[in-house]
Amino acid sequence: MTEPLYLRDAYATEETGTVIGHTPEGGLVLDRTIFYPTGGGQPGDSGRLTWPGGAMSVATSVKAEQGNIALVPAEPQPLPPVGTSVRQVLDGERRHRLMRMHTALHLLSVVIPLPVSGGAVGEVRSRLDFDMPEAPQDKQTLEALLNQLVDSDLPVTEEWITDAELAANPGLVKTMSVAPPTGAGQVRLVRIGQGRDQVDLQPCGGTHVARTAEIGRLRLGKIEKKGRQNRRVYVHFDD
Repeated sequence: MTEPLYLRDAYATEETGTVIGHTPEGGLVLDRTIFYPTGGGQPGDSGRLTWPGGAMSVATSVKAEQGNIALVPAEPQPLPPVGTSVRQVLDGERRHRLMRMHTALHLLSVVIPLPVSGGAVGEVRSRLDFDMPEAPQDKQTLEALLNQLVDSDLPVTEEWITDAELAANPGLVKTMSVAPPTGAGQVRLVRIGQGRDQVDLQPCGGTHVARTAEIGRLRLGKIEKKGRQNRRVYVHFDD
């Protein structure tokens, strides 16, 4: 089972690992990785692997069988054999943009406190789908509130609870379309703010910045109708 080093340090961009397997689709499985696999609306990381006598560009990373993470090469190529030690180098700039955006979407769910029916994290534009029959009329106010939370420089931290504790507190779950990963015995919570300044606490397995000011200024984009009860709200980096 691949050890997810990105949960330990979302800012790490270089690390070693050992090949423990290959997937039928041509992916490479390591014993531990800093590459986040596609999931929860966040795309998989990209980057590069090197080993004595070889190298591989990583186009993306995905979840594989038995709790493993597969690194997908940019093009088919011979893979290093099991037991090979490799050097992992993440596309750090892309990862950081995704971290900023993922935290921004958590803040968007604060200023629009409605159930979330979907979402996608992008490098320059992201979106959340809300169970919202009518589009909000005060988009400028929502944008100002969003940037106020960013400017508050709130800490972003994590904690772990058991599956049973999550089941006893269903209000922690904001997403209607994707259930938090359970079955491993514990669930990761991402908290924004502390004490009386806490603004958000929800299950999440993605990567986030350490403080909200790191996100930078945000701009609300289009609000699209996606069904009788759904509105899609876009958020952009305003830089």
